[in-house]
Amino acid sequence: MAFPAVRPRRLRRTPAIRRLVEETRISPAELVLPLFLKEGLAEPRPISSMPGVVQHTRESLLKTAHEAVSAGVGGLMLFGVPDDANKDETGSAGLDPDGILNAGLRDLRTELGDSTVIMGDLCLDEFTSHGHCGVLAADGSVDNDATLAIYAEMAVAQAAAGAHMVGPSGMMDGQIGVIRKALDAAGHQDVSILAYSAKYAGAFYGPFREAVESTLQGDRRQYQQDPPNLREALREVELDVAEGADIVMVKPGLPYLDVIAAIRDRVTVPVAAYQVSGEYAMVEAAAANGWIDRERAILESLTSLKRAGAQITLTYWADEVAALLAG
Repeated sequence: MAFPAVRPRRLRRTPAIRRLVEETRISPAELVLPLFLKEGLAEPRPISSMPGVVQHTRESLLKTAHEAVSAGVGGLMLFGVPDDANKDETGSAGLDPDGILNAGLRDLRTELGDSTVIMGDLCLDEFTSHGHCGVLAADGSVDNDATLAIYAEMAVAQAAAGAHMVGPSGMMDGQIGVIRKALDAAGHQDVSILAYSAKYAGAFYGPFREAVESTLQGDRRQYQQDPPNLREALREVELDVAEGADIVMVKPGLPYLDVIAAIRDRVTVPVAAYQVSGEYAMVEAAAANGWIDRERAILESLTSLKRAGAQITLTYWADEVAALLAG
């Protein structure tokens, strides 16, 4: 027999054959759309570093949410952006039942019911005057245990507002156990926890800070994951699962594909990834300059996250990708 006898290219010859043997497929139901709700806006406000993404009014939030759900997107993650006047040292606006985040969750649940998964970002950074994810101790460090008490209240407030799932993203030690206990004690046993278990203190969050009008002073390296560390991330994940996490997540996504894969091999709960603002902005900027094929780059990046082991992906392209897949 003439060499070569084995020709793998046979299975790449036509689009139909490639579809037939495709190993990794993205489904809209696996995508979650992050949304920003800004207090006091009269109309949606574009975010300059995230072309196509806006800070929403309560009205535009519902319109976009309806469109995303109709396209098949699996969930919505809501971030509240209060007026600067409502920010304080302890992030109290995040606990207010009528604050912008809880009001938005209530609007979404009233409008959409159980037709999608409504998630609330459970962190204080948008609500604190100093921009950190927790309250500060006298020396300026984040006070882990004092922050946990506030997270417990915040979780109950979000559940009462209608969140199906809360997403603790502050990387405080013990946060999942405290939140699970608080939710159960308040009668919210069915509210799930999406744990930001391996959230790295990386360089890809810049556009997000514009989106939430961050007032961060300093950085978050004392409590978020150090980018060189993988085994430490596995330890964080194991602790979160033991404390009651229903889903564990890696954030950012593309720079940490190896972390996603290692966690997928380690746990039996669903694994999620957050394709963060910097990842979004890089593709959009390169595409705007004609350097890459935008749609192919978006789909390829999402495919890589799923191939690494992410069953769920939070992405600012969720609604657009759902429409692309349907088409």
